[in-house]
Amino acid sequence: MHTPFRLDEHRRRPHPPLAPPPDRYFEQLPMRVMQRVPAGPPSPAAWGWLAALSAPVRTALAAGVVLGGFAASFLLSPGATVQPLATTSLAQVPRAELVQYLLASEQRVTLADLAEVPGAAQNVPLGTLQASPEELQELLDAQSADEAYL
Repeated sequence: MHTPFRLDEHRRRPHPPLAPPPDRYFEQLPMRVMQRVPAGPPSPAAWGWLAALSAPVRTALAAGVVLGGFAASFLLSPGATVQPLATTSLAQVPRAELVQYLLASEQRVTLADLAEVPGAAQNVPLGTLQASPEELQELLDAQSADEAYL
């Protein structure tokens, strides 16, 4: 069995004091490093012609390159396929098949769920929705005015 190690039980070894750096060591250090680095001839840059252009010309050239990249990616991408609308594709499925599918699913759809709601938005011509103010008032009076709904 190992005994636990406790740092407080061990004495510190005396360290000799550190010697200070020589005079002006840190001021001379960058020059010494630069003297050791070999100085080679400047390599001709492949993009030297670009540095010779003025700033507005370089900006216009950069914008043209970016725009050309977008145009090339747009033209080279495959054409997008037009997806038919869901309502038109569902309209082609027979109603009996839709009811059979919904009744056979595991979501337990009842016939009341499949019933058409009379207030639902349907493709009704606007001319049939003309009601006189008297008819509207009669319909509003016939509805219940429970406090729970207000």
